[in-house]
Amino acid sequence: MSASPTPLRATYRLQLNSSFGFAQAAALVPYLRDLGVSHLYLSPSLQARPGSEHGYDVIDPGRISAALGGETEFRALVDTVHGAGMGVVLDLVPNHMATDAGNRYWADPVLRERFFDIDPVTGRHRRFFDVDDLAGVRQEDQVVFEETHKLVLMLVREGLIDGLRIDHLDGLADPAGYLVRLRDRGASRVWVEKILGPDERLRDWPVSGTVGYEFLNDVCALFVDPAAEPALTSFWEEVSGEKRSFAEIAVAAKLEQARGPFAPEVERLGRDLGPDPGTPKLSEIAAAVASLPIYRTYVDPHTDRVSDADRQAIAAADMAAWLAETLVRQRPARPEFVTRFQQTTPAIEAKGVEDTALYRYGRLLALNDVGGDPGRFGIEVDRFHARNAERAQRFPLNLLATQTHDTKRSADVRARIAALASMPDEWIERARRWLELTEPLRTDGAPDDLERYFIFQTLLGAWPIEPQRIEAYMEKVLREAKRNSSWVEQNHEWEAAVKRFCRALYTHRSFLADFGPFVERAAAVGDRIGLGMLVLKLTAPGIPDIYQGDELPYRALVDPDNRRPVDWAERQTQLSRLMGGGRPNAESHKLWLTSRLLTLRIRRPEAYSGDYEPVPAGGRAVAFVRGGDVLVAVATRPGPPPDDLQGPAGRWRDVLRGGERALHPRVPLADVLDQYGIAVYERV
Repeated sequence: MSASPTPLRATYRLQLNSSFGFAQAAALVPYLRDLGVSHLYLSPSLQARPGSEHGYDVIDPGRISAALGGETEFRALVDTVHGAGMGVVLDLVPNHMATDAGNRYWADPVLRERFFDIDPVTGRHRRFFDVDDLAGVRQEDQVVFEETHKLVLMLVREGLIDGLRIDHLDGLADPAGYLVRLRDRGASRVWVEKILGPDERLRDWPVSGTVGYEFLNDVCALFVDPAAEPALTSFWEEVSGEKRSFAEIAVAAKLEQARGPFAPEVERLGRDLGPDPGTPKLSEIAAAVASLPIYRTYVDPHTDRVSDADRQAIAAADMAAWLAETLVRQRPARPEFVTRFQQTTPAIEAKGVEDTALYRYGRLLALNDVGGDPGRFGIEVDRFHARNAERAQRFPLNLLATQTHDTKRSADVRARIAALASMPDEWIERARRWLELTEPLRTDGAPDDLERYFIFQTLLGAWPIEPQRIEAYMEKVLREAKRNSSWVEQNHEWEAAVKRFCRALYTHRSFLADFGPFVERAAAVGDRIGLGMLVLKLTAPGIPDIYQGDELPYRALVDPDNRRPVDWAERQTQLSRLMGGGRPNAESHKLWLTSRLLTLRIRRPEAYSGDYEPVPAGGRAVAFVRGGDVLVAVATRPGPPPDDLQGPAGRWRDVLRGGERALHPRVPLADVLDQYGIAVYERV
């Protein structure tokens, strides 16, 4: 990177497209500077195929996207960013490129053979997940790496880019080697899109950390009351007829993927073992890739290096002994088999869990998100502290996300649904009543009760929401779940019946009369949870990442709903009003908190690079001190907390309410927190 990269304080993710390119992003820089953001975090910006709305389908890694404004406007954007004292982080897609006639590396047969991972037997290519027109790139080849990174590394050397986000690192043949190459070429700030299991630790790679999915799931689970688990589990089983755990549903979904869409990948693995592996071995390979408890292992088959974490993951999988021995290099096999096995499991994990099981299991949808485990019903405060402390020590620049372009719902929607764990009995009573009230709205059983339960939770989380948005969302839910419809075999009659059901709810007086008042009560609790999550994101160890528009109330569902145009004028107007001395209201409270706490990071940077010290606060709140100078306390349950805050004595200034006060070694939490259950103090 440049000799002196801009200090990191907070990133702000922008989703660029043909209607919102570099020039439009540049116009936002003064607003983002005033908000307190340090880095503009851009979606993929290299030349993608014509009409791309996301940039992940690159056809020329040697050119800046013409649709976004080309290199001239990109450099103008960077100049504007640097002029505001900010930096740029760029999302990079090394794993795959589009199989497009405009992609010379694909169109030229010689280059295709060199640059892409082609099956020599079938001529089929390694795909990005199950997407046929995105082909895996051979980044393990030095020539391929240099050619596909020439432009990006030049921008790094020139200081135009401060950091890189690496998309789908786990698809590469040698992730660790790839990251070392980036570091050796000067990329000192790199974040990896890495989905970690609940107990999995990020490897000791030369990176700044992950993009923050583990924090996203932990901070939400912190507000989920585990006391509600038995009741919500029982009701889920009653509604769905499903007695299996989420883990069992996930393994079954992954096995479906291995035997169905990914059968060609499994067959190629069989060929990598040797000639005619036979059906039994293929079935064992399919079972193995479906049962691995994490996204992938990182065995080096060329040096036979196998970490303890790799051994543990393989031992925990339900795989044949011969296959486990092969993967840990105790049994001879071609290195290509081990490499390809490790490249295959992430795709099956993603399609089986994120894009199938999360749409089949609906006990509490707040827990159903990328990198999450819906079978884990809440986490203890001590575990949250432990994860924060480890992050502070190992990856202090790890991003902290509560929403990304890939999440299943926005933070505000997730928070409102999480509130149901604080009122399980009333929720169950209401949901059961709604099932009865809306029975006449079904057509030949559509939607079924499981789908109606998804609809009710989603409406509660996103209300008010336009009917066409919930209809589009449910179409995706149905196809991802692959129960009554799918992307491959679309059941248009069932989908139409579900959409009619959704729209009919908007004029069903009995339903609305019961739904409306309950939503108001759940929203009051959920919005308080949302503010608590926001405060923790802005103060915990790591770098807070803000998704576009999420500084105001933002109730969005899964892509493409979360890519809708943002009302930037409203956000600029609100921030100007607050900066002019205006008081925050319900609409602007998130924005005010974000501005106030990012300003604190500007004022007390040493506190956020200092120690992380947990503060005892009982079982209904979380509290900690950063660098000895910033005290944070957040209630994790509704109602006045009965416990005391223990430890941070001295004189402190209230960052959110103003004024100074002395704190004794033991002080009632209720005297410290504001009406939203949050408190931030700085030492005087």
